[in-house]
Amino acid sequence: MEFIRGGTVRNVGSSELLKTGGWRTFRPIVDRAKCKRCVICSQFCPDGLIWRAPGEDIIIDYAYCKGCGTCAHECPFDAIEMVREEI
Repeated sequence: MEFIRGGTVRNVGSSELLKTGGWRTFRPIVDRAKCKRCVICSQFCPDGLIWRAPGEDIIIDYAYCKGCGTCAHECPFDAIEMVREEI
């Protein structure tokens, strides 16, 4: 990734090349009993790492999830809990 003066990123969309989940402190865990599969969490995920195929549960791509907690904050059913990563 190349940065220039002012913090502008020239080659955007490179996060797919960099697995960033390794430095996460907290991980989102979905409570399947509380989850209504509304996918509101996926609409707010800043990295677009949450999705649901028809008839399936919510899937989170932990290889890239940074643990920001936005999904847990936006879930209207409190179905996502942020738990500390184990070392």
